[in-house]
Amino acid sequence: MDTSKQIAYRTEHDSMGDVLVPGDRLWGAQTQRSLENFPIGEEKMPREIIRAFGYLKKAAARANAALRPDKMTAQKCAIIGKACDEIIEGCLDGHFPLVVWQTGSGTQSNMNVNEVIANRGNQSLGAPLLHPNDDVNMSQSSNDTFPTAMHIAAILSVEQTLLPAAEDLCATLRRLEEENADVIKCGRTHLQDATPIRFSQEISGWRASIEKNITMICDALEHLRPLALGGTAVGTGLNAPCGFDTAVAKEISDLCGTPFTTADNKFHALSSKGELVTAHGTLKALAADLMKIANDVRWLASGPRLGLGEITIPENEPGSSIMPGKVNPTQCEAITMIALQVMGNDATIGMAASQGNFELNVFMPVIAYNFLQSVRLLSDGMRSFNDRCVSGIKANRDKMSDNLNRSLMLVTCLNPHIGYENAARVAKKAYAEGISLKDACIALGYLDAEQFDKVFRPEEMV
Repeated sequence: MDTSKQIAYRTEHDSMGDVLVPGDRLWGAQTQRSLENFPIGEEKMPREIIRAFGYLKKAAARANAALRPDKMTAQKCAIIGKACDEIIEGCLDGHFPLVVWQTGSGTQSNMNVNEVIANRGNQSLGAPLLHPNDDVNMSQSSNDTFPTAMHIAAILSVEQTLLPAAEDLCATLRRLEEENADVIKCGRTHLQDATPIRFSQEISGWRASIEKNITMICDALEHLRPLALGGTAVGTGLNAPCGFDTAVAKEISDLCGTPFTTADNKFHALSSKGELVTAHGTLKALAADLMKIANDVRWLASGPRLGLGEITIPENEPGSSIMPGKVNPTQCEAITMIALQVMGNDATIGMAASQGNFELNVFMPVIAYNFLQSVRLLSDGMRSFNDRCVSGIKANRDKMSDNLNRSLMLVTCLNPHIGYENAARVAKKAYAEGISLKDACIALGYLDAEQFDKVFRPEEMV
């Protein structure tokens, strides 16, 4: 006998007729139709997009209240605003069930938000005051709200999660620079021995890469601040009052605490996603540098006895189910996998942005999903990499010194004294016979012991 709880349904209505909706859910007919027509995958519309819609709808209600007070009354504006606050705070997350793989304009998610706000507002009031289209969607179209939500979500997620994580990683690297300013080690190019370098200088290269990424990301964010809202269906602004676009951008800025403007050309804003392509390109650049840094760290920590072994990193968990005592650079592996995912997301975003037709791009949900996944993965990944790996890096000074003193590339400091070709002969003789550079140089008659010691100073080569 089936003892499962029977779900109670209510009837909702849209322009196509009646639809049964679960009684404990706040969405309406159009959301339910989308749920039934797109049973595809498990990827839900990102929480960041829903939160952005909360800001957008509250701002739109305020702008409409100022410009169309006959339609958007103070009572309606207040009720919409209260419901939007609940969305922003995450109190209504269970009422946004739609998948990414829906209409490419994001219309169904826009209507999901409209329906939830209207039903929540009416529920709190105890009367059917709000209509999802006529009130919550007043002066708007899905075609201008969804690209606006994408820009809001992109900027807020980068500013609130990614940039702080990157700054924290930079702070750790700056501390490591200070701690290792006196450590000289062998540099490497082409995976081969090169001239000496301070360990702090090597770390400074990592730190500067992240700092440059932060600058490029912040520059790219400026191109996301102009919003499509006010263009409505095709960019002409049909059904939106004069000045709505400027007013709503100001309201969004006030609510989000970061500046937004209205797009100068709404036809571009609806149909082109070049700004998001550019912004995600800077995330890909960050991913590429993180890949390089993580690979450097795991190479330098390789061993513990048969690798480079020039640094140690925190031992967080057993590394093998069969080899006792084995510990692996797992944080490095996680961040490098994240980097690959971000690079894949970038390819998807670029292709999706190229598929706009006439007055609209209809690949927006997949652009939003991939962009926000990249931000989330990079943010979480950098925090974990920083806290569980980078912050615990220790220089193996003895190993670095030993490697440095055995490096044949120290011969470079002899170039000004014996010439490039003679220095090359010294290095090759030392390598072939397994002797020191000093012994090889003396044997070849280029310098005597006293002359060699006078010019051979690795500490002056950095």
